[in-house]
Amino acid sequence: MRLILWFVLIWSTACAFAQQSDSPSTLAAPPQARQSASGDSQNQETPPPAPAGTSSPPNAASQSGAQAAVPASKQQPKRILGIMPNFRAVSAGAIPPPPTLKQSFILATQNSFDYSSFIFVGITSALAEGTDAHPQLGKGMGGFGQYYWRGLVDKTDGNYLVIFALPTIFHQDERYYAMGEGGVWKRGVYAASRVLITPNYHGHNSFNISELLGRGIAQGISTTYYPSQDRTGEKLAVKYAYAIGRDALTNIFREFWPDIATHVLHRHP
Repeated sequence: MRLILWFVLIWSTACAFAQQSDSPSTLAAPPQARQSASGDSQNQETPPPAPAGTSSPPNAASQSGAQAAVPASKQQPKRILGIMPNFRAVSAGAIPPPPTLKQSFILATQNSFDYSSFIFVGITSALAEGTDAHPQLGKGMGGFGQYYWRGLVDKTDGNYLVIFALPTIFHQDERYYAMGEGGVWKRGVYAASRVLITPNYHGHNSFNISELLGRGIAQGISTTYYPSQDRTGEKLAVKYAYAIGRDALTNIFREFWPDIATHVLHRHP
């Protein structure tokens, strides 16, 4: 039910500004754009050599240069409304290099231990306790505590598996590359499908094994600390589908946030 409400809210808001958007450009998936741009950059955008005795971080320079070319109205902020973490989003048209091992670890840590994560887990834990989602965990403050620490473990191990560990093994980039242009339906389908498709380190689209396997492993780990009544195949499948659906809806919200901020809230993203 929560997934349906989120989907209706995001989709209806997106439709409100659809008629104000520019005419859609030629269809091109961001990973493919990154691939072509990286190939052309060797001939067209080779920077001049740095003066002797000076140096600059290559990743920071590449990302700042790509970000500078993105219009302010299409830039993905680090936080949405100053609260919701958006560290994994890449602005439409930006072409950063593949994430390093350190960058992937930092992204997973930011998404797991940002202050907003503790607030979000608190809200979902209160809802679960209030609806008695797992009767064996109890009610009241004691029950809330039982839900809360399990929710934190669910979120943390899932993040480190999906954002850091498995992408490092499979050489996949788990950041969200915004499309930024096109019709609402086209962009919505693109955003939701990123849980199934993600670029590899060479910019080619690949099956998103990091997302799908990572969420599955996290569900397997959860069987060690949830009551035995919640370890059935059916309940694990429901939780797995919820995790994947939540990630898909988060991507849709990321995709349309710059448009919502610009056309509905009349502010910069």
